[in-house]
Amino acid sequence: MCLVLLGWRAHTEYRLIVAANRDEFFTRPTESLRPWNEVPGLLAGRDLGAAGPVPGTWLGLLSDRHRFATVTNVRRPGDFRPDARSRGALLMDFLRGDPVPEKFVRGVAAAPDDYNGCNLLVSDLETLWWHSNRSDRTPRELAPGFHGLSNNALVSLEPDGSVSTGTDDPVWPKVRGGVRALAAVAAADPGDVESYLAVLADRTPAAASALPETGLDPLAERAASARFVDHPVHGTRCSTVLLVREDGSYVMTERTFARFGRDGDTVSLEGRLELPA
Repeated sequence: MCLVLLGWRAHTEYRLIVAANRDEFFTRPTESLRPWNEVPGLLAGRDLGAAGPVPGTWLGLLSDRHRFATVTNVRRPGDFRPDARSRGALLMDFLRGDPVPEKFVRGVAAAPDDYNGCNLLVSDLETLWWHSNRSDRTPRELAPGFHGLSNNALVSLEPDGSVSTGTDDPVWPKVRGGVRALAAVAAADPGDVESYLAVLADRTPAAASALPETGLDPLAERAASARFVDHPVHGTRCSTVLLVREDGSYVMTERTFARFGRDGDTVSLEGRLELPA
């Protein structure tokens, strides 16, 4: 997943608002959003291309225990270990277990070399925690508001409308524009799934002067700078919107895509959670 935009306790009627794009190779085997028979209550897509015996996911909601988690990689082409444990399996450790979010991310932080570079977000829908094993920052609980990340630093929307990482890390244009667009939809019509999907569908690349330098060739860097990555080899495979209201009702929608951004199927699941206060 290469773009995660979220509103955490940022609206009086909504506990959690998530709009996310997963970017991946089109050859990587994947199953779309669905309930998992072997993990009762889990709603997630399934990554079948990860090494190891446990299928992983990039974003999931455990409805019967009000748990949410998602992960992105950290884009450093020269920093990859084929023997590292799957980041999708890391997500499953949280979703299938019963750890406190803070305790879980601090445990992951204690063993930074077990996984390739990643950003991890986990929540019991009472607190929301972030950790990256490629950041000098310690795990932290996210404050109510709007946040976003891609394959680099976590950013937050400040009260004055600016977007910052709180560090020297640059803010990528796709995240800066995305988190502002998410906040605008939440202010205008927070339950409008199609408007969130439209935020994710923006294919406008960053200007050449604003492109990050992550080790990709210039053409690939430009393609990857858009919120929706339209590329024949590695691009946006699905867009996911998750809305959890304060009364516990939720809707989770996934729209899949084929090469060149061609539309696939749209799946929408609804239910109710027993939310903590």
